[in-house]
Amino acid sequence: MKKNKNILIVTIVLLIFALVLILNKSKSTIRKELRNFAVEDTSNITKIFLADKMNRCVTLKKLESGDWELNGKYKTEKKTVKTLLKTMLQIEVREPVAKAAHNTVVKLLAAKSTKVEIYQWVYRINLFNKLKLFPHEKLTKTYYVGEATQDNTGTYMLMDNSTEPFVVHIPGFRGYVATRYSTIEKDWRNHNIFKLSPADIKSIKVEFPETPEKSFVFENNIKSFSIRNLITNDTITNYDTVKIINYINAFQNINFEALLNDADKSFIDSVTSSIPMNILTLTEKSGKQTVVKMFHKANVYNSENVNDINNNEIIYDRDRLYALIKNTNDFVIMQFFTTDNIIKPFNFFKK
Repeated sequence: MKKNKNILIVTIVLLIFALVLILNKSKSTIRKELRNFAVEDTSNITKIFLADKMNRCVTLKKLESGDWELNGKYKTEKKTVKTLLKTMLQIEVREPVAKAAHNTVVKLLAAKSTKVEIYQWVYRINLFNKLKLFPHEKLTKTYYVGEATQDNTGTYMLMDNSTEPFVVHIPGFRGYVATRYSTIEKDWRNHNIFKLSPADIKSIKVEFPETPEKSFVFENNIKSFSIRNLITNDTITNYDTVKIINYINAFQNINFEALLNDADKSFIDSVTSSIPMNILTLTEKSGKQTVVKMFHKANVYNSENVNDINNNEIIYDRDRLYALIKNTNDFVIMQFFTTDNIIKPFNFFKK
């Protein structure tokens, strides 16, 4: 009897102890919705809106084709959007912000953070993910992304309508994810200028203002090609077919290196008002026309008096040039490694 009584007492004590632990845990547990930053299914995301405290904002919208559009007018860089979607899928809460740092972090988030709004397709009726009816776009998640932690391995984040910030990270990734939520438009821009198959090209005009005798217009006819000199009106009848095929194939992937629209306006005006090295005008079968003006870029080593092997001063950069894309009015840097494939003189096509 005494033995049973001892067992009962021990059992009651253990139950009380377990109950205390459960109650304490329930009190300290933060509601899931206040720490649920990840998106379980990123394929349903239709739109992402990013805005910071400097009134910069970016809207990424998914098109029916599966591509993403930037601010309603630009193509996006696929890898950059893919990285953001992967981040939204994989982020996890590492830990709550320590009480001692709570107020400081909240103030930092209030002063400097990026607001993130995520829109998804949802269904008004969804029975066990089997019967889905009445789809519509809905704002499903809003949170704020702050700066990195001191060890640069986490990022401060705060759900909308919450006062509990967290340190968020991607398991297995050593770094912080704040930079992936950029509000700078050019960070999302696709760098492509031409992405055309030969069948899409109607004509290509290349002008050399400094040496106009090299200028020509190339016409892509259904079964033949035509190459005419813009100064003499001469045509090349005995052209090298292989050279022509390689030339028009080069337009399948022509990109600029960097966007310089935020450069000083007086500098841009100074460059674009000078005589271009080349002017390329491409007309597509659809009627769309793209004009690219290319300009010399000053040699950055001028101050060091760097000369070539013939002891001539190198005035211009031999690797890069400036370009103005007239359609979008974008001022960019391009590499000669790229432009050399599409800027050829008239005589180049002769057999």
